Amino acid sequence: MQEAIQKADVLIEALQWIREFRGKVTVIKLGGSVMEDPRAMGHLLLDVVFMETVGMKPVIVHGGGAAINRAMAEVGFQPRFVQGRRYTDAATLEIVERVLGYEVNERLARQIEELGGVAQSLNFRTTNVLFGKRILLLDEEMKPVDLGYVGQVTDVARDKIEQLCNDGVVPVIPSMCITAEGEKLNVNADTAATAVAQALGAEKLVFLSDVNGVRRDKDDPDSLVHSLTTEQVHELIDSGAISTGMIPKVQACLETIERGVHKVHIIDGRLRHSLLLEIYTSSGVGTEIVRQRK
Repeated sequence: MQEAIQKADVLIEALQWIREFRGKVTVIKLGGSVMEDPRAMGHLLLDVVFMETVGMKPVIVHGGGAAINRAMAEVGFQPRFVQGRRYTDAATLEIVERVLGYEVNERLARQIEELGGVAQSLNFRTTNVLFGKRILLLDEEMKPVDLGYVGQVTDVARDKIEQLCNDGVVPVIPSMCITAEGEKLNVNADTAATAVAQALGAEKLVFLSDVNGVRRDKDDPDSLVHSLTTEQVHELIDSGAISTGMIPKVQACLETIERGVHKVHIIDGRLRHSLLLEIYTSSGVGTEIVRQRK
């Protein structure tokens, strides 16, 4: 009986959050080692199905770096990265499109449907929703850096994504875009998810990471900070608590909040049902970043 009462308490705790977020968009960025763990992915996608079932509007934006690396290795290609982005020549672009744009993208949609949800792949051979241009980066001497077919999202087909959400369908979007001239480009998945969240005016953007969030001591999981304002994030960067690979992610979080998204979350996607625990409990399991409180 006590166990049954505890389960009821969990449902009651979730109720307030279900009511608050009903009808609101949450963009979920999938990527990294989480996508290589079938069990973790099963739990995450089941969380997505739950979210849609109780009235939220989840939108998935995904990468697929490890799958691309394997496909490149099969044909003897060596991955090359420039300023953290995959150098993408014509041959690499073909692999990215096939693996990320079709195989990974359509498998995710299929898995959601196998779990009882409804999903739609939004890629170049169904309906593309990301449009952009080649990205321009500069080196230390302020000279252009050649990244090949690598882009940034400048426009999102918002109406198409919103229509799917309104119809109870989970949009699944690969991190690729197309230019006005019809050129296909590889896009960093974090920045693609940021662009989608901004375009949709999302309530939340959730980054699934390999760590449990922002830590005061990057080597100590117990030093997790559950909630941060944008000002506190800057303070942690200045102090060195946020460093190396976490810096680009939190900078993307700050930019997203500045452009109207209410909250950005960083959570460990390997934790069972981490999405539900972060969104539907009072304490959460990761780090939420919010606009500076007045």
